[in-house]
Amino acid sequence: MFLFRNVLILLLTGLITPSSHAGLTIEITEGIESALPLAIVPFADSGAPVNIRDIVNANLERSGYFKMMPESYMPAQPGNANEVNFSNWQSLGQNYMVVGKVNNIGGQYEVQFQLLDVYKSNQLLGYRMTSSATDLRRTAHYISDLIFEKLTGKKGAFSGRIAYITTDDSRLHRLQVADADGFNPQNIASSPEPLMSPSWSPDGKRIAYVSFERKSAAIYIQTLATGQRERVAEFRGINGAPSWSPDGGRLALTLSKDGNPDIYILNLATRALSKITKSASIDTEPAWSPDGSTIVFTSDRGGKPQLYAVSSQGGTEKRLTFSGDYNAAASFSPDGKYIAMVHGNGNSYRIGIMDMSTRAINVLTAGPSDESPSFAPNGGMILYASKEGRTGFLSAISIDGKMQQKLVFDGGEVREPAWSP
Repeated sequence: MFLFRNVLILLLTGLITPSSHAGLTIEITEGIESALPLAIVPFADSGAPVNIRDIVNANLERSGYFKMMPESYMPAQPGNANEVNFSNWQSLGQNYMVVGKVNNIGGQYEVQFQLLDVYKSNQLLGYRMTSSATDLRRTAHYISDLIFEKLTGKKGAFSGRIAYITTDDSRLHRLQVADADGFNPQNIASSPEPLMSPSWSPDGKRIAYVSFERKSAAIYIQTLATGQRERVAEFRGINGAPSWSPDGGRLALTLSKDGNPDIYILNLATRALSKITKSASIDTEPAWSPDGSTIVFTSDRGGKPQLYAVSSQGGTEKRLTFSGDYNAAASFSPDGKYIAMVHGNGNSYRIGIMDMSTRAINVLTAGPSDESPSFAPNGGMILYASKEGRTGFLSAISIDGKMQQKLVFDGGEVREPAWSP
């Protein structure tokens, strides 16, 4: 259903439910039972404009891996390891704690922290870094990544960004980019006509997307730092579903300029087009494998939407999915071991994940209206869009299904998320 809805929007410009323009807030809906007790002690602070401790605490809490100690339960607020009475924290059942300081040095901020093992009474990690006032939130996210990786053995994804589409009451469509925790939303593009399908470049500096601002579908590439953008595809009919190659030099696209929607590759340097699929059916939603050798796409050539794979040089297509009535919108994990997808049976659409070695599909979400999966840069979480009634929101779920977060767009509609590399 989602596949054909998106194609019809590209053909007809469609209708999207309007809503209010607001920010994202995160609700933790599920975490793991074996969460580690962790205390983030308030940092000794000399007037920084951002509370580093609160950001780190919120990041690690919403990961689901940690049981955070409320500030009011803390027996003391030491600023470094030498000030810690470990026996006091041991008696409160804390496994780990973080202490730190923020010093204002000539308008720059020196941030230092230590991650401590409470029961062994020693330091596991310690860093000192300098940040401008505007980069303090980014510094807090980086600290969160360091702590998360040290304690779990998995890379953190707190420093990443997310792109998504919103629509407000005035029917103004916006492409926005925000921090992974929903803060600092920035408008990248806006239009009274639909915007669709944001796709990050591999270096995270540009976004490709579809816009109907000229009353027909066109694909643009926009540089985030400067706002400069370029229209790279505006052929007759459908121009949709841009997907960057891993080397950043090409886009896979859905075009119908020759009749049926097929997968093409656009060389961004030469503007040369290569037709990858040739089918009388609908071929759309291309996704590159991390090594650039393969493109997975959605096609209804078998009667219902399923995932197929083809060499990025073209050739014979191979069907990948056979379980369920509907499998679409593929997203590769960064290591290429998994593909996330929309998995449908009847009128229920959920997020599933396929193990590429076994082709087994594990359904992660409850549905019934989940779509647009996108892997986190660490491969541990999947961001996706969902609905309750007519209200759209974003969620993130771990690839084992044990941890889940809900990112609510206050009072309105948000859709088509994409996690930055």
